[in-house]
Amino acid sequence: MFAVIKTGGKQYKVATDDVITIEKLAGEAGSTIVFDAVLMLVNEAGTQVGAPTIAGAVVTGEVVEQTRSKKSISFVKRRRQNSKRKKGHRQELTVVRIVALGASSGEAKPKKAAKPKAPKAEVSAEAAA
Repeated sequence: MFAVIKTGGKQYKVATDDVITIEKLAGEAGSTIVFDAVLMLVNEAGTQVGAPTIAGAVVTGEVVEQTRSKKSISFVKRRRQNSKRKKGHRQELTVVRIVALGASSGEAKPKKAAKPKAPKAEVSAEAAA
């Protein structure tokens, strides 16, 4: 059983107990994150593919830690120009352990009832004359 989720502009194939490193999401270590952008879900019942997402499907994860990536260095040199530029960057990341796959645990939100329309006043032929 696995799912394909979308977060941070990327897609991840996840299964229960997988540990993934994604772009930073708000939350402390131990807090729960719900991914509702489920693109594909494969389980015993079969395969569900969303268009673009599956309505009502969620993947639940637990934040393991907030961390930063290894430093990547961007270096530009223009030959014979005595010109060079060096910049470093460390992306902030969140490490998440996938806890559960499947339908949303909460009940579906009830739709709001439509407001009753006011009855139209009938105009009699005598009043119109």
